[in-house]
Amino acid sequence: MRRVLGYGRQSIEKSDVEAVVAVLQSDFLTQGPAVERFEAALAERVDARYAIAVSNGTAALHIACLAAGIGPGDLGLTSAMTFAASANCLRYAGADAGFVDIDSDTLGMASTALEHALVEKPRAKVVIPVHLGGLASKAAEVRSLAKDRIVIEDAAQAFGASYESGKPVGCGAHSDMAIFSFHPVKTITTGEGGAVVTNDGELAHRLRMLRSHGMERDAARFVSGETKEDGDLKPWFHEQQVLGFNYRMTDIQAALGLSQLARLDRFLARRRAIAAHYDAVFSSLPHLRLPQSSPADRARSALHLYIALFDFSAIGTTRTALMRRLREAGVGSQVHYIPVYRHPYYAQRGAADPSDFPETERYYGGCLSLPLYPDLTDEDVERVIAAVSAAVRA
Repeated sequence: MRRVLGYGRQSIEKSDVEAVVAVLQSDFLTQGPAVERFEAALAERVDARYAIAVSNGTAALHIACLAAGIGPGDLGLTSAMTFAASANCLRYAGADAGFVDIDSDTLGMASTALEHALVEKPRAKVVIPVHLGGLASKAAEVRSLAKDRIVIEDAAQAFGASYESGKPVGCGAHSDMAIFSFHPVKTITTGEGGAVVTNDGELAHRLRMLRSHGMERDAARFVSGETKEDGDLKPWFHEQQVLGFNYRMTDIQAALGLSQLARLDRFLARRRAIAAHYDAVFSSLPHLRLPQSSPADRARSALHLYIALFDFSAIGTTRTALMRRLREAGVGSQVHYIPVYRHPYYAQRGAADPSDFPETERYYGGCLSLPLYPDLTDEDVERVIAAVSAAVRA
């Protein structure tokens, strides 16, 4: 049976296996030196002062909200078109989630929609822009519109991307914090894993406490009177100061991440080469549109996803039928995403009326993500092109 090409996949080489095996044979499987090395490498790569590695991207969003002081009675705004975690992190903190329509081309928050949402909901305390597909869209404009509100970039899909200015996503130029995901389909993987990056030392300290049960181990920050014995600090002493979580990354994961990070530029180059080949062919197909496809956007995107918008009605088919036809040709596809406000959890809470988000609805009606990952061979790429072309022209 022909292998089905998924929309995304990890790339694992001998060096990755050797890095993990070295940790398995070491003294530490978790809470050891590999995590600190990975954090230092992440911070250096994105030009941030601090990186806090965690168990996954959702955990990163959660503790970023908590570190920012988001809690019950607060409101946060995020993109209407994203994975549910971008809104769920607000609910985890006890806050309400509001949604912002997207730009039809960049697929990020539309500036006019964000401006309108901030006028309509002035109590919004935090803005969480989403870099869908790996493209950081109008980050400076979002920061400007947010004014003195907290900005947390959901850059789960954008590790390795850059802003319009050329600065790396995560450097702190346009946000208080940014989060990354290292799930297997992302630009680099740690299996599961994520990170928060920031330039604020106090936020970094709070993030580290929150990822590890809320425990404080710095004697200078202890608040209880039980810290000394026989005139010396108790060597074992630590204290829980906040309600935290076990969101730690293991050394096994960090070792894989460090090995992957060494190949990030190669991964990005291959993704961009594949996207360029797709663009050259698909741009001439009828009833198909390619968002995020300007040369400038492609050059700075992490290209986590290759998204095409199909006019299924004009093609004379349905999305389900077209996905089935592609799969029969060995080509997988996926929908990224169902608008968050359509999920029953949010719909039952009266989160939004779909008519308030025309661009999100238009995008959702036609989007499909096609295979895009570094290990696709040239033959694989041609198979994708042939299958999509046949399905559209049929």
